[in-house]
Amino acid sequence: MSEWWTYSLSDFLLFSPRTYYRLLELYNADVWPAHALALTLGFISLAALSGVRARVIPAILAVAWAWVAWAYLLTRYDTINWAAKYFAAAFAVEAVMLIATALLPGRFALRAGMFQSVGGLLFAFALIAQPLIGPLIIGRPWAQIEMFGMTPDPTVVGTLGVLVAAQRPHWELMVVPLLWCAISGATLWTMQSPDWMIMPAAALVAFALTAWKAWAP
Repeated sequence: MSEWWTYSLSDFLLFSPRTYYRLLELYNADVWPAHALALTLGFISLAALSGVRARVIPAILAVAWAWVAWAYLLTRYDTINWAAKYFAAAFAVEAVMLIATALLPGRFALRAGMFQSVGGLLFAFALIAQPLIGPLIIGRPWAQIEMFGMTPDPTVVGTLGVLVAAQRPHWELMVVPLLWCAISGATLWTMQSPDWMIMPAAALVAFALTAWKAWAP
């Protein structure tokens, strides 16, 4: 039996890159045209980040996290990764916390200035740019696109953008997104995907700005 230190992350990968991206392709085909609704809700959230009716944002995020937990992680991803059910549970918990944040008066507001601007840019990246990296830069088929509100990665990055733009630090809402960034980054790196660094980079930016916000006057 090999010693434990001789193993690498690739030894623990439960699926091939082809299987992973084929799963995305089948998922997109199965749930179409839900993508149109997800995109609409995403642009509503982006508009709300300007400061108008900001409380709608965590409510929309809650719907997105709940949908990803059930429709993607539990129903599809679980067929190739035994840990997906635990990821789905974590996403469901995040959805519950987000809806509580939306419903409780005074719980969520935006912080005008640099934090709101950077948070808006991060959300816009997740909504518009991040889904296009696969088909336009890496060369994956359009059928394998990953979109905000439909798949985990853009949903998580968009959520981090909202939390950066929030009036106060919401550390309780950042735990699951930050953990997912680490898990997703490691998975993509193991699959030798060129975009593996996006999720860790988003986590680093969001964490640094939230920590700065916590100490800012």
